[in-house]
Amino acid sequence: MFILKLLVTGGAGYIGTHCIIELLNAGHDISVIDDLSNSHVAALHRVKQLTKRGLAFVQADLRDTAAVATELQRFQPHGVIHCAGLKAVGASVARPLDYYRQNIGGTLSLLAEMDRVGCHKIVFSSSATVYGLPKYLPYDEQHPTEPANPYGRSKLMIEHILRDWSVTHRDASALCLRYFNPAGAHPSGQIGENPKGVPDNLMPFLAQVAGGHRPALTVFGNDFETRDGTGERDYIHVGDLARAHLAAIEHARSNRGFQVFNIGTGRGVTVLELAAAFAEVSGRPIATTITTRRPGDLARFYADAQLAEKTFGWRAQQSIFDICADAWRWQVENPEGYSA
Repeated sequence: MFILKLLVTGGAGYIGTHCIIELLNAGHDISVIDDLSNSHVAALHRVKQLTKRGLAFVQADLRDTAAVATELQRFQPHGVIHCAGLKAVGASVARPLDYYRQNIGGTLSLLAEMDRVGCHKIVFSSSATVYGLPKYLPYDEQHPTEPANPYGRSKLMIEHILRDWSVTHRDASALCLRYFNPAGAHPSGQIGENPKGVPDNLMPFLAQVAGGHRPALTVFGNDFETRDGTGERDYIHVGDLARAHLAAIEHARSNRGFQVFNIGTGRGVTVLELAAAFAEVSGRPIATTITTRRPGDLARFYADAQLAEKTFGWRAQQSIFDICADAWRWQVENPEGYSA
């Protein structure tokens, strides 16, 4: 097997750490750049304990071109897994300039320094939010892209940048993975989702309700055109998502060009179905409070992920019960997250 030297941006974060575990276990060498604005260096220590492998770490914002250049010159990576960026939809509406400045500016800085060291392979953490309102379901990669918020627009702009960049080098490969709804945790219970402040995602709220840290789960709307009236989403285990990055970067090593791939299960789960699954797995009741819909919330949102399977042999393997079990194990063993 060819051992790759891989730079992982945002590697101390929720998705980044799970990716690094898969990459290290596959034998690849890793360097991480992360500014720790929404992540914890303790997570990287746990990654090293779980894999019994070392890794390099640089604390820096990607827009710090000197720091990025220094590490790329030192490490000389074969490829990059680009997970860094701001990711909260609501915050992007309130602070759009921050999102464009950070997400797009950081990517431009990264690509420029990759060019300097002759590194032309990249897997980018994109998002299914690039699609916007569904013209049809499930979303496939040919669905029109009309993102409804600055976060989604920043992801789509980066995809356009990568498309243009990929034709400037004969050996360039840029793969954009459009995530649906990552959830769950590492089965060890040592690595999981640990947002700073109020969570942006549903699963940490469920875990905190089950753990007694919150009185009830707020459900935004029960009058959607779904099985039970609550919003339906495609939840993918973060471990499956991490395996997709491993498959994608190994595919990129021997292939050229720009491609986008949906990374989801192809199955929708409603909010109430997810709450019921979490209650069953945890043995704890999940109280719910129904309130009005949020502006822009969609009724249903799920993937057609067949292209990833056809192209590099990846498909989701873990169920919604696996997701809930691993998220609950993380919550029980780390009630205060990494800060403990």
